[in-house]
Amino acid sequence: MDNIAIVVDDLAAAKAFFVELGLELEGEATVEGAAVDRLVGLAGVRSDIAMMRMPDGHGRIELTKYHSPPVLIGDSRAPANVLGAHRVMFAVEDIVDVVERLRPHGAELLGELVEYENSYRLCYLRGPAGILVALAEATG
Repeated sequence: MDNIAIVVDDLAAAKAFFVELGLELEGEATVEGAAVDRLVGLAGVRSDIAMMRMPDGHGRIELTKYHSPPVLIGDSRAPANVLGAHRVMFAVEDIVDVVERLRPHGAELLGELVEYENSYRLCYLRGPAGILVALAEATG
């Protein structure tokens, strides 16, 4: 896998959120033109993208803010079991610390921080633009 793309409404906030998770900004660009229109199946595309690289250098998250055409607003508060819903999971070393560092960036727990079968501490967070992020800390 090369990357996962996430459409956001506030690119700066999304970048800050993922930097706090340990990702690095690899690059930014504005994309537009006929080739982009044909690629994504939309007309008049103009968007800013920020490519965020995983700390180990394997895999990236592409954050995309569309300026045109207008973004379709979905339910950014949709629960985790909605068809097509997705989340990105990150392995972390100190889950409580990570949650606390993400709160100033808009992160909210969906449920609770749980112990799972004496092997993981897990939680789901909602971040900028309703992004679902899961955190996992190995304990066993």
